[in-house]
Amino acid sequence: MLLMGGYSRAWLFADTSRGARASATSYSLVESAKANGLEPYAYLQHVLTHIAAADTVEKLETLLPWNMEVKD
Repeated sequence: MLLMGGYSRAWLFADTSRGARASATSYSLVESAKANGLEPYAYLQHVLTHIAAADTVEKLETLLPWNMEVKD
């Protein structure tokens, strides 16, 4: 999965408003992970693996980057 890795301006070419919103959401997740000391790829992989089981607001909140534990 490559999200904005070498394509930091890829969002400029979104053809639709939905595409632009999806790009902005992805970029926001990556940058939030970085700001919270998480490796972005591992964070996104964790979220995508566990989001289907998050059936309450509390479970969704545990997936937010500031609620994740940084493992060294």
